[in-house]
Amino acid sequence: MEVNEKCDVYSFGVLALEIIMGKHPGDLISLFLSSSTRPMANDMLLIDVLDERPQQVMKPMDEEVMLITRLAFACLSQNPRSRPTMDQVSKMLAAGKSPFKNQLSMIRLGQLQ
Repeated sequence: MEVNEKCDVYSFGVLALEIIMGKHPGDLISLFLSSSTRPMANDMLLIDVLDERPQQVMKPMDEEVMLITRLAFACLSQNPRSRPTMDQVSKMLAAGKSPFKNQLSMIRLGQLQ
C-alpha cells in the first residue's frame, strides 16, 4: 500500500466518524463496504449512529453534524481517486453549510454519501 495524501484523507474520515459516533466506526465502514449489507447501512438513520453521550445535539449544530458526516463518508470512498483532497475538505468545513434542510433525526446514512 502506497502512503499518500489519499491515505491521510481516509484517516481523517475515520477520525471524523469516530468523533461523531463516540467509538471506532469499523463496523459501520464494513457495512458500507459489503454489497450485501450496504442497503441496510444506507437505510440507517444518522441519529442512530451518533454518540449518545451528549444528551442532545443542539439544533444549531445539526447542520455541522450532517456536514462532517457527509465529508467523512466522502473521505472513506473505496476509490482513492474519488476522495476529496484535504484542501477541499478544509474549504467545505470553512464554508460550514450542509445541503440538507431536513431534521437530523430524519437523515439516512445513504443520503450523506
